[in-house]
Amino acid sequence: MAYDEGLAERIRQYLGADHDITEKRMFGSIVFLYRGNMAVGVTGDELMVRIGPDAADAALARPGARVFDMTGRPMRGWVVVAGSAVTEDEALGAWIDEGRAFAASLPPK
Repeated sequence: MAYDEGLAERIRQYLGADHDITEKRMFGSIVFLYRGNMAVGVTGDELMVRIGPDAADAALARPGARVFDMTGRPMRGWVVVAGSAVTEDEALGAWIDEGRAFAASLPPK
């Protein structure tokens, strides 16, 4: 499955010149890592966000968010956000900030 390059570019622009961010292509998606820990990614036309298990319920209550389940086994602490829910830069930025903050709470890899 290809990923939405436009959404990936919007993430790159939002993250700017943050030297702690790297990109990696995985399984037809692209992910953005903060100090080696996955923070956000793009799969198809949707945004993947690593929010941590403690923030899952609140995240799932937000518009367009659903459980991240690519293989029939939901991934705890991750959500997928519909592309239609992140068309506004403010909404996209809030998700990116949340993913980056969780990744920053983990030890660097």
